[in-house]
Amino acid sequence: MNSRMNRLALTVGVVIAAMAGQASAQTPAPSQNATINLIRLLVQQGVLQQEQAQALIQQAESEALQARQAAGTAGPATEPGDVRVPYIPAVVRDQIRDEVKNEVMAQAKAENWAQPDTLPDWASRITFEGDVRLRNESRFYSGSNSNEIVDFAELNDDGPYDVNPNTGTRLPPLLNTREDRENLLRLRARFGFKASLSEQWSAGIRIGTGSDTSPVSTTQTLGAGFGKKDLWLDQGYVTYSPSDRMTFTGGRVANPFLSSDLLYSGDLNFDGIAAIFNQPFNDSLSLFGTLGAFPVEYTSDSSTASFDKNESDNEWLYGAQLGANWRINERHRIKGALAYYQFDDIEGSRSSPCEPWAGDVECDSDDQRPTFMQKGNTLFLLRNITPDTTVGPGLTPQPQYVGLASEFNLLDLNLIWDADLFHDMKLRTHLNYVHNLGYDEGDMRKRAAGLANIANNTDENGEIESGDDAWMLQMTLGNALDMRKQGDWNLFAGYKYIQPDALPDGFNDSTFHLGGTNAKGYFIGGNYGLAERVYGTARWLSSEEVYGAPFDIDVLQLELNTRF
Repeated sequence: MNSRMNRLALTVGVVIAAMAGQASAQTPAPSQNATINLIRLLVQQGVLQQEQAQALIQQAESEALQARQAAGTAGPATEPGDVRVPYIPAVVRDQIRDEVKNEVMAQAKAENWAQPDTLPDWASRITFEGDVRLRNESRFYSGSNSNEIVDFAELNDDGPYDVNPNTGTRLPPLLNTREDRENLLRLRARFGFKASLSEQWSAGIRIGTGSDTSPVSTTQTLGAGFGKKDLWLDQGYVTYSPSDRMTFTGGRVANPFLSSDLLYSGDLNFDGIAAIFNQPFNDSLSLFGTLGAFPVEYTSDSSTASFDKNESDNEWLYGAQLGANWRINERHRIKGALAYYQFDDIEGSRSSPCEPWAGDVECDSDDQRPTFMQKGNTLFLLRNITPDTTVGPGLTPQPQYVGLASEFNLLDLNLIWDADLFHDMKLRTHLNYVHNLGYDEGDMRKRAAGLANIANNTDENGEIESGDDAWMLQMTLGNALDMRKQGDWNLFAGYKYIQPDALPDGFNDSTFHLGGTNAKGYFIGGNYGLAERVYGTARWLSSEEVYGAPFDIDVLQLELNTRF
């Protein structure tokens, strides 16, 4: 307390001295009113309490008297309340003034009373981010493509569809395979914020465009009579970070795994919870990993036209990944990760016997249709329809839905090698390999036999063909691997090979082969930085089927990308 009182006394003295100029010991003391006004000002600003101000005046009077006595003169008589200050050199006075000013301004900023027009405290804890991408996309199909490629996603949405050729009166939904679609103008816009709730807790929300509920794309095709476009909740999460090395997050979160768009689209977000850790050992080596549980689909609790309700059969994705970052030297770095993904109960199961021809409006496996499909996976008929004995053999209608024939328990390996080359050139090589441990060819063929007449992945003898492997190799070369500023550029090229049942076809990139599996081909392109946080992209993708009828697709994309 004494040191603070001494400092405040000295501060008051300096200010008074500055008001009076360079006065000698014989200069009259400041008036009482000026002193009181100054002390009141300090009280108003919160620097002094009222009782401290009174004590300050008394102490200043005592110290001034002692200073005069030490100098050998009592000076002129003083009145009660007067304070006489000895001469202080200008250099010392300026130094003290600067120190006091810095302390006062620091307190003012901390308490936010020096800048009354600034934002409140809660606003300072929120950060915003967003991006807008304008894309011109053209899709080119070979004239020799089959025109009998079934759109099973549409079949499930509009079905059931009668697969019995003896009783069915219409074609199944068919994909466009021959008519080009040029100059589709498309938009992706996303905007979000993250709020720091405390030192360890944060939360975030992001909204985005999208033509539908597709999990793999937030791109909106423009047009539609200039109609307004939809916005969707793209992310919404809460994060807890007990330390710099461990993070827990839950809600609708960004992909927490190291992966490529061979398996997971770059626009895919995960619903669920994840624990993420990062353990550095030294400047050259660190380990990282992720554990997560994500609900893919819950059995519907909606009303049905039956007294018997379907048994709850929820689908989950469980994931575990372990990886390492290794800085080999100043010019070479390697990142690698091995992951295991178990898609629990995502495959369909055959229903108990049912009789749609006798009035059954549904069968107990109808809700096992995949929530979202693109194309490529081997499928099978979900309904076990008993024959109608009142009609001839083979004349019982078969109104059907389809489900996934294979289980999916994936082993996913990612290796990324970054190399700094000559003249600031950089090279990145990314290898991704996926193997489906849950694939059983014999079981898959047995389950899918009833759908062979309209399946897309059959050979010339009508037999189902499939496989459990997928891989991708991509190389990127340029002066920057991520576009940040004007003049940044890179070129990239790669190849993909995806067998039908190597992975679920509903979650990977929606551009290569226009989404899904049972595809192989190459892609090339480049990026160029047009300005700070603005860059252009050109991309060409050429693909064809791995098994089945001819289905070649080329895609050209020209993009303007911005982020803020």
